[in-house]
Amino acid sequence: MTVFTKHIPLQQIALPGNVKLWVLRLDTIDHYAGGNKYFKLKYNLEEAKKQGHSKILTFGGSWSNHLAAIATADNWREAGGSRVAVVRGEEPEVYSETLKFCQEKGMLLHFVSRADYRRKNEPEFIEELKNKFGDFYLLPEGGSNELAVKGCHDILNYINIDFDYVCCPVGSGGTIAGIAGVLKEHQNAMGFVALKGGEYLSSVVVTLNPKTSNFKLIHDYHFGGFAKTTPELISFKKEFEKQNGFELDYIYTSKMFYGIYDLLKKNFFKPGSTVVAIHTGGLQGNKGFE
Repeated sequence: MTVFTKHIPLQQIALPGNVKLWVLRLDTIDHYAGGNKYFKLKYNLEEAKKQGHSKILTFGGSWSNHLAAIATADNWREAGGSRVAVVRGEEPEVYSETLKFCQEKGMLLHFVSRADYRRKNEPEFIEELKNKFGDFYLLPEGGSNELAVKGCHDILNYINIDFDYVCCPVGSGGTIAGIAGVLKEHQNAMGFVALKGGEYLSSVVVTLNPKTSNFKLIHDYHFGGFAKTTPELISFKKEFEKQNGFELDYIYTSKMFYGIYDLLKKNFFKPGSTVVAIHTGGLQGNKGFE
């Protein structure tokens, strides 16, 4: 994984009214390995090494931030380790920029049908993969497991102000499970779910971290589903970037900030409160929308 300095910017966003909004700029860590992915992977890579594995296998789509982050694990590769990506869908004639990057970094790409990809959590399918690739350290899609949750605990170490709400996008649930699990009593986590039909994620979050209770998942801002956008969302993204001087991604952070701004208009946040939004990176995936 990339090495970064201890400082991560905490940037204030100018707002009317008396609610303060800050952004923890995890996107500044690295274009590919930054955001929440750094925190989700760091303890997993340590554990894989500790267990003596020389191969990591995981899952993702053609624009997966998760796959791009694992591809940057240069120390793992330089030590003789290999990485296998089980990619959703038949092999395309032209690879996405993300898959090209993964291939350039030495990751083996194994394409499976969407039907087989849905079997990714079945023990029988995992055994089939072991028969094909040999033994490996298994990382789930999105990287969310107990060690990812542990890593995401550390995100709060970079917020050096008191706050009432912390907001983050939600895909697989690991990041908010980690953040919410170490909040103070007066603090609450809000997760903006990026996919349609993600109501099941509340139970996933609790399973990942049984200590998590003070969190709320918001399902009103998925804009049609995972990786879906609308002209309204795109317009908001461009205006936000113009006003604040940093980029959002289409899949996660643009939807989160749209939701935060909408809730501000609806007076959801108590007067005088402080809100911290986690910028989870993922900017490499924007090329898929160009």
